[in-house]
Amino acid sequence: MRKSITIFGIVAASMIAATAQAGTLEDVKARGVLSCGVNNGLPGFSQPDEKNNWTGLDVDTCRAVAAAVLGDANKVSFKPLTAKERFTALQSGEVDILSRNTTWTQTRDTSLGLKYAGVNYYDGQGFLAHKALGVKSAKDLDGASVCIQAGTTTELNVADYFRLHGMKYSSVVFDTADQTREGFEAGRCDTLTSDQSQLYAIRSKMADPTSAVVLPEVISKEPLGPVVRQGDDAWFNIVRWTLFMQIEAEELGITSANVDDLKANTTNPGIKRILGTEDNAGERMGLSADWAYNAIKQVGNYGEMFDRNVGPATPLAIARGLNALWSNGGIQYAPPLR
Repeated sequence: MRKSITIFGIVAASMIAATAQAGTLEDVKARGVLSCGVNNGLPGFSQPDEKNNWTGLDVDTCRAVAAAVLGDANKVSFKPLTAKERFTALQSGEVDILSRNTTWTQTRDTSLGLKYAGVNYYDGQGFLAHKALGVKSAKDLDGASVCIQAGTTTELNVADYFRLHGMKYSSVVFDTADQTREGFEAGRCDTLTSDQSQLYAIRSKMADPTSAVVLPEVISKEPLGPVVRQGDDAWFNIVRWTLFMQIEAEELGITSANVDDLKANTTNPGIKRILGTEDNAGERMGLSADWAYNAIKQVGNYGEMFDRNVGPATPLAIARGLNALWSNGGIQYAPPLR
């Protein structure tokens, strides 16, 4: 009986693996385009220009996957989604990846049929306040009105924070980030709460960015990253290891500028493995040997993505902080690609 159960388990596992392999990966290859769910307009993370060209850290996460799978980082269709729409769009198969400043929580990871592939930005919730209020700390906000975007983790976090500190507040809830910003600018609330990265983006879009200040308190953990559907491990592996590969590429010093030279001349075995000249890691995921080379050449390593979209030289001017590599004082850390 035990042998029968074992055999059945092996067969069942093989069937599941076969189904997964024939799932999203094959759909994307057959379609020739990756469908990516993104924020409908968040500077530094996902934003279209007047010609509908999308840029941002979350956008680049999808472009890297497209380069790894299809060999072309431009073969991506971007679907702008509100916070309320995002999970349904992924669950229904409308998008292949949700890469939309979405916090990884236990509830979302276990009850929605979804799976987080990793963290492309470690964040935390904070407060943006009108400078004219003269507040220096979130603890000065007792009795304040707070602008909040619906369908986000911020609603529960702000309730917990005010209750913990014995303070009262009133919520002013909006559907989108732009509506929330407009409400704040119009004076409908004293403060706006969201992830700190989003606060800097929101402030940069204000008519007078100097009229608002980001308060120093960080009241939550908000690990943001790409999300896929549960039950398709082959696709999950591709999205996860594309992100891990970009982090490890930064650690090894592989950039979009030097990747060709390293591919031809390096003697470093770790770099050889990533670039597919030794040990075909791509084959284990149903991809070509140059999957990582394509992603790095066309999109860059993790540090390049960060600096280009949200780093100190951008309008957001965000320091690496927690998002620095573990070897540079941060917590970005990738398992070995081997």
